[in-house]
Amino acid sequence: MYQALQRAEPDVANALLQRTHDSKGISCVQLSGMAHRLFEGREHATSYWRYRVSPSAQLIEEVMSFLKKKRGVQPCDLAVDVGCGSGQGTVLLAPHFSSVVGTDVSPAQLEVALDHATAPNISYRQCRAEELPFADRSVDLVTAMSAFHWFDRPRFLQEAHRILKPKGCLALLNYTMDMELHYGDCYHNLNTVCKEFYAALLPYRNPCLGPCSVALYKESYDSIPYTEKEWQECMLVKRSMSLSSYIGMIESFSSYQALLKKDPEEASRLSTDITHRLLAVMGVTSPETELVVGVRYFFMLACKPED
Repeated sequence: MYQALQRAEPDVANALLQRTHDSKGISCVQLSGMAHRLFEGREHATSYWRYRVSPSAQLIEEVMSFLKKKRGVQPCDLAVDVGCGSGQGTVLLAPHFSSVVGTDVSPAQLEVALDHATAPNISYRQCRAEELPFADRSVDLVTAMSAFHWFDRPRFLQEAHRILKPKGCLALLNYTMDMELHYGDCYHNLNTVCKEFYAALLPYRNPCLGPCSVALYKESYDSIPYTEKEWQECMLVKRSMSLSSYIGMIESFSSYQALLKKDPEEASRLSTDITHRLLAVMGVTSPETELVVGVRYFFMLACKPED
C-alpha cells in the first residue's frame, strides 16, 4: 500500500513519512532522560511484522473493559497507539473506535504498517512518543504495546496526560522474554534449551531496560498520580505457532539484533544450534512443526481524572 502511494503521489507519501531524524538507520541513545531508537531498518521491520506476537483478544478486552467502565456510555472516538511499530496492535483497536492512529519514530516500521493496513479508520503518523501531534484533551485511549520501555518515560507520561480527555485512559502493555514451549510430554527438556537461549542473549540486553522490564513498568505505574489505575503482573496467554516462527520472534528481539550486529556468525550459529536442539527434543525434523508458546503479559491501566 505504501509503495503504491509512493508511486502515485510521492509528495503525499514523503510528507506522511517525513524523517525527523538523521538517515543513519538505527540509533540507540544511551543517555538518561532520552528516548531509545531501535527497529528502524526495513528488513528488521518486516521481521517484526512477520514474527512478533500481537496482544491477545483477551488482553484487548481487558483494556476496553477498563475504558468503558471509566467512561460509561461516552463514545470511543479516538485511540492513539504510540510506538506502534509495524501495526500489529494498532489494527486490533480499529473495531472499537471511530478513528485509530498509530505513531512511530521509524519510517521503515510505518511503511510495513501501511502495507498491511486494511481498516479504513486506521492511519499512521511519524513522530516521537514525547511529542505527539494531537490537541490537548482530544484522545480517548493512549496505548503503548511493547514500546513504553524505549521512551523517555517521564516525558511520554506527561504527553499522554496532555492529550487524554478527562476520563480517558492510558494502557501500557508488554510481555517477558521467558516464554515457555509446550509440545507433547517434553516440556521440561524444551524449556531447558529455551532458558539457555535466553541466557546467551542476556549480555546483549539493552542497558536502558534494566535487569527486569516488569520492575521498570511497575516503577512507572507507581509514579502515575491517578487514583483510578490497575496493575496486572502476569497474564499467561498460550498460542500455537511453528518452531520457525518462535525462533524468528526471538531473533526479532533487541538483544538478538545486538548480537547480530556485533557478530553475525555467532548469532547465526546460536540460532541454528538452538533450533536443532529443540527439534531433537521434540523428535521431529521440520522447523514448521506446530507447538504451543506461553507468553507472559503484564500491563498497567490508568484513567485520567476529571477536573
